[in-house]
Order: sequence, then C-alpha cells, then structure tokens
Amino acid sequence: MHISFKPFYFLIVIVSFYVIHLPFTECTIAFEEVNKFGSHKSTRENKVSRQINHQKTTDIALHGLLLWASMGFLMPLGILTIRGSCKAEPGSRRSRFLFYLHVVFQMLSVLLATVGAAISLKKFENSFDNNHQRLGLALYAAILMQAFIGFFRPQRGKKERSYWYFVHWILGTIVSLVGIINIFTGLEAFHRRTLKSTRFWTILFTAQVSIIGLIYLLQDKLEHLKKQGVIVGTESIVPSDQDNIPQRQDHQKELHLVACAKRNALGNLFD
Repeated sequence: MHISFKPFYFLIVIVSFYVIHLPFTECTIAFEEVNKFGSHKSTRENKVSRQINHQKTTDIALHGLLLWASMGFLMPLGILTIRGSCKAEPGSRRSRFLFYLHVVFQMLSVLLATVGAAISLKKFENSFDNNHQRLGLALYAAILMQAFIGFFRPQRGKKERSYWYFVHWILGTIVSLVGIINIFTGLEAFHRRTLKSTRFWTILFTAQVSIIGLIYLLQDKLEHLKKQGVIVGTESIVPSDQDNIPQRQDHQKELHLVACAKRNALGNLFD
C-alpha cells in the first residue's frame, strides 16, 4: 500500500514558514511600538522645550520692562523734579511737593530695580561674563548706595551739606546715564537670545531719552528765554521817546541784577 507524503510535506513547509516568520513579525511589532513611544516622547519633549523657551522669553521681557521703568524712566523723572524744585521758593508748597515727588519716584525706581534684579538672579544663568550683567550688578549696588545717601542728608546751612550734595548729584547722574546705556545693551542681548526684533523698542526708548534730555537742557534756559522775549507771548521793551530813557535804564539795571544773581541748579542746591 503506497502512502503519499505530499500533504505532510506541505504541512511541514507551512509550519516552518510560521516558525521562521513569527520572530521577525514580533520584532517588527516591537520596533514599531518603540518608534511610536519614542515619537510620543520626542513630541512631549519638544512641547516642554517650547514651554520652557516661552517662559524664559517672558521672564527676560519682564526683567527688561522693570529695569526700563526704573532706570530709563522713573530715575530721570526724579532728577527733573528735583531740578524743578530749585526754581521754587525755598519752603514753599511747590518746593515741598516737588521734593516729595522726587523721593517717591526714586523709591519706586529702587523697588522696581530690586524686583528686576531678583528675577535675574532666580531665572537666568548669571555667569557675569558679559557687559550687560556686569553693568547691571554695579548699577544695583550704586542705586542702593544712592538711596542710603539720600536718607542721611545734612541740614541746610551745615558745611557737610555741600559735600553731601556733590556726591549725591554726581552718583545720581552717573547711575542714570549708565542705566540708560545698560538698557540699550539689554535690548541687544534680548535680540541675541530670542532672535526677536527689538528695533521698535530701541526707537521708542531713544525717543523717550531724547525728550527727557531736551527737558533737562531747557530747565535752566526757559526762564532766561522768557526774559529775553524769545518765547511767543512775551514782549521786549522798546523805548518810544526820550521820556522813557530813565525807565529803560532802570529796567536794564534790574535785568543786570537778575542776570548777576542767576545761578544754575547745582549752585542753588549748594546753599
């Protein structure tokens, strides 16, 4: 009796195929699962990275805004107010108001600078290997020293008053000027760090500084221009006949005395 082995051969081939192919199938499935997991992990890491970058950008912008308001606006505004108080009569209501306004502006400036410095120390990598960070550290120390000096001012009439005012004036002017310079370096650093354009903010800050500088220059000259009849609305005195000659001489004498007695804001505050 002849028995055919073809069905057995066929069965053996099928079983062998599954035995050989099954490990590769499992490896392929495992590899796809690993790739899928890796893809999800990479997507999650990219999302976290974008969140971190967005938070870092927000922190840098907040730091810059606080220091802009402190050194770029409030501190120069405080200087303008104390210079304006020199034009008022000593002890008058206007003089006291401008003085206390100066104090408020400077205290707000110190407060905002402190918050900005705290954000920098907590959120950023402060290796102090660039000019912006070095200037910022030196400026914050100078601001604290300036506030300390301002609280311990001698009374008017004492000999120490002149020396105190000179130090207070020099240090305040240097801090304000260097603070403005450091804001420009901060805008440049923000552009390098985030690759965002800072052209609009640079132009805006330049315009603000220019306006403040113009007001600073005009504070001592505005009254003098009015006396010379340059400002619109004022009239210069012109004699019409010989009878007005004595009156003109008296007026010239008065102008001469005023001109001799005029001193700048620095001299007035030395008293």
